[in-house]
Amino acid sequence: MSLEIDVEEAGWAELAGLEELAATACIAVFAAQGKRPDDYDVSLVFSSDEAVRTLNAAWRGKDNATNVLSFPAEDMPLPKGEPHPLGDIILAHGVVAREAAEQGKTLRDHAAHLMIHGLLHLLGHDHEDDGGAAAMEALEIRILKGLGITNPYE
Repeated sequence: MSLEIDVEEAGWAELAGLEELAATACIAVFAAQGKRPDDYDVSLVFSSDEAVRTLNAAWRGKDNATNVLSFPAEDMPLPKGEPHPLGDIILAHGVVAREAAEQGKTLRDHAAHLMIHGLLHLLGHDHEDDGGAAAMEALEIRILKGLGITNPYE
């Protein structure tokens, strides 16, 4: 797996081992989906609320910061053996930190959950209807359990 990590917001420095956590979370998602991590490229951006608010307004018409955004890469022909670019996952530090505190979770566990959530979106999962939401939540819970993280929906 090619994992590009960009830390744009200084507040993310409070989360020691961020790169290792990101790699572990992504590998767990690929394993749960029966996919080889080496077949994919993923970009993770650890950003600010303002940057995420701007992206959310521009791409989703929602003028507020949200915890995580996923932007799938466009499908394109690739040379044989080249990893498939999945897209970008962007997390907003302030929102993620506030949610973690409000929900009694560690920043580490909440960030891992949101990275997993974002990558599942890039792999085609969604929660647009009750069935999709239930399936996606169950998959997230199973992946998180494998990482020693409790059910975030309880």
